[in-house]
Amino acid sequence: MTYTEYITTGGERWDTIANAAYGDPMATARIIQANPHLPMYDVFPDGVRLNIPIVEPATAVTDLPPWKR
Repeated sequence: MTYTEYITTGGERWDTIANAAYGDPMATARIIQANPHLPMYDVFPDGVRLNIPIVEPATAVTDLPPWKR
């Protein structure tokens, strides 16, 4: 899996980072799993380096056969 680095700004939370990275505040699990070395911050301080997994976009609906659309 490939990652991009994200450096936190004070006051950010796991859900706000997931929303910034993926447009989905509920996508925190993949970020947490990619950063097992970090404590479970409620609120991040400035300057924490996170690995953000790069997720390939889902297959477009038009690329699927009719019975899977």
